[in-house]
Amino acid sequence: MYDVLDEEGNVVGRATRKEVHSDPSLIHRAVHVLVFRSDGRLILQKRVKQKDVAPGKWDTSVGGHVDAGEGYESAALREMKEELGIKGVELTRLYDFKYRSDQESEDVRTFRIIYDGPVKPNDFEIEKVREWSVDEIDNSVGTGTFTKNFEQDWKTYKKKVAGSP
Repeated sequence: MYDVLDEEGNVVGRATRKEVHSDPSLIHRAVHVLVFRSDGRLILQKRVKQKDVAPGKWDTSVGGHVDAGEGYESAALREMKEELGIKGVELTRLYDFKYRSDQESEDVRTFRIIYDGPVKPNDFEIEKVREWSVDEIDNSVGTGTFTKNFEQDWKTYKKKVAGSP
């Protein structure tokens, strides 16, 4: 179950994953974690084709929903462990943004880590991972390679976080 929010971010109810992914009036919380290598490359994940939202597209390093009653940071730490096997790291909060589409509405909080350790992708959710340079990402935005959610996050990152990670 996920908390449903009003436009100001106040909890006004609860809904299931299926409900929030089929009704854009049900605003819910999500987290993104940008996992950078110390050389500036960004790990991105390719979503499995069975996903109900943006199947087969490249997406943020780690992303997921905030469970009902859960905080953003605890959700981000949980998702990092579940999706890439990363644990025991400290998150840096970057910014919040609103993602709205015909399918769903999310209030997203984005975090960043610098991490040079191994990753163990969750085969159930992730087809593969790859390290991308900033230029490779910039040159691929708008080509249909990435999820719309990641593209909005990337544009927000470029606007709000100057320079390299």
